[in-house]
Amino acid sequence: MKHRERVLTALNHEAPDRCPLQVSFTPEFADRLRADLQVKGQRVHNPHGGGNTYELERALGEDMLLVSVGWANSYYQQSGAYIDEWGITWKPIEYTTPYGVGSYTEPTGHPLEKDQAVYEYQGPDPNRPELYTDAERVIREFKDEYWIVGVTVTTIFECAWALRGYERLLSDFVLNPDLAEHLLEIPYRYHLAAAKKLVEMGVDMIWIGDDVGAQSRMLISPNHWRRFLKPRMANFIAELKAINPQVKVAYHSDGNIYPIIPELIDIGLDVLNPIQPASMDPARLKKEFGGRLCFWGSIDEQQTLPFGTPEEVKREVLARLKTIGENGGLIIGPTHHVQLDTPIDNFWAMVNTVTQTRYADL
Repeated sequence: MKHRERVLTALNHEAPDRCPLQVSFTPEFADRLRADLQVKGQRVHNPHGGGNTYELERALGEDMLLVSVGWANSYYQQSGAYIDEWGITWKPIEYTTPYGVGSYTEPTGHPLEKDQAVYEYQGPDPNRPELYTDAERVIREFKDEYWIVGVTVTTIFECAWALRGYERLLSDFVLNPDLAEHLLEIPYRYHLAAAKKLVEMGVDMIWIGDDVGAQSRMLISPNHWRRFLKPRMANFIAELKAINPQVKVAYHSDGNIYPIIPELIDIGLDVLNPIQPASMDPARLKKEFGGRLCFWGSIDEQQTLPFGTPEEVKREVLARLKTIGENGGLIIGPTHHVQLDTPIDNFWAMVNTVTQTRYADL
């Protein structure tokens, strides 16, 4: 099967020749992988898919290529502290692993901390032609072979709290809901414009979402999600499918978001990502929602990949294929960008088990 045919078959709840694969990596792990594969590509690597050559993804046999427009591209912009085009300040936070020192970029300065700033703010323009140069190239060069995903994650909530401050926005939900509504419109309108443009250009899927789940429960109450985020997400999906009824929509949230999954299905969601097994049981999700929803992810990046053995990684992959991936409906991959602390043998155990296991042999 072609890569795009394999994905489409799985999303139609049918078993392809093998399970579709998607993997992304932090920049530091991308360097290790590039050295292991002995390939020479550009040093800068955006795990969300902004500005990549896709040399690594294609070498691994991945089936989807990601191209990103939006605030998520502000991650990993440079080594020191910086201010992105939204006015948000970022600072690298280092961490140490057996394989070297890495860093995450985290928002530390919020331009809309003051109430009046929320109403005076002018955000970036989502209609600038240069934002879509990468997408145009990826569609032109790769759509015949690969499933192309337009990425507009951090769609509403995450970008909004980075602008305002996390605690301030949570307080606004209770104490100043009108201000919260005004603020949420800023990233919502930006990412909707970007996603509509990407659909018009011909991407196969749009990836939206915000982290609203913690390890064992939601970060915000389901009622706050229903008030502030659900109506916007519902309209977001509806407007994309009005442009192309065949376009698929994936929604990302880390953690446990079990209470809102039925409502995500009701508003038109096709694919749920990343299915953290420490937070939600993949087999249970398949049993309860697999007839109406597909899944993307499910390989544990918290324990199995970084701290397991290659044999344990292989067993987990096979378990996912036989449960949440039974008869299709799964794009398999890690539940987060592969981290610097992941042993390369574990990484290859995951990739090789996926690419060498046929559904007919399960």
